[in-house]
Amino acid sequence: MAEEKDEKKIIIDEDWKQQAQKEKEVLAAAEEAEKKASEQKQRRPLPKGDFQGLVSMLFTQTLFSLGFIQVKGEEKREPDLALAKYNIDMLDMLEEKTKGNLTDDEKQVLTNTLNELRMAYVKAAEAVESNSRPGKES
Repeated sequence: MAEEKDEKKIIIDEDWKQQAQKEKEVLAAAEEAEKKASEQKQRRPLPKGDFQGLVSMLFTQTLFSLGFIQVKGEEKREPDLALAKYNIDMLDMLEEKTKGNLTDDEKQVLTNTLNELRMAYVKAAEAVESNSRPGKES
């Protein structure tokens, strides 16, 4: 008879462990759902997708790759001239493919952006070259 009681305790103990695990999972899921809801509330609505937004996105990526924009808290990185050139080439291709199909404002934004990025690229390339010259003190 004593053996039967021990067996029942083991079953009850295992049931309790399973119930506690289920409760933990439910609480974790509720916390995760709250966290996601909180993050979604904090996010501003995204702007309408348009030509100027695309140009702005490529502009920002290029400035980042040139090292003119840094991520807060990260170490300063060396410019990635190849990636910057790629993004500039993408904007140049966009200018070529959209000739005659842009509004005056869109054309002006694209032209100004390309001019600024080309000058920034030259500045970054000169800085990289001057930092890699022999005899330069660090």
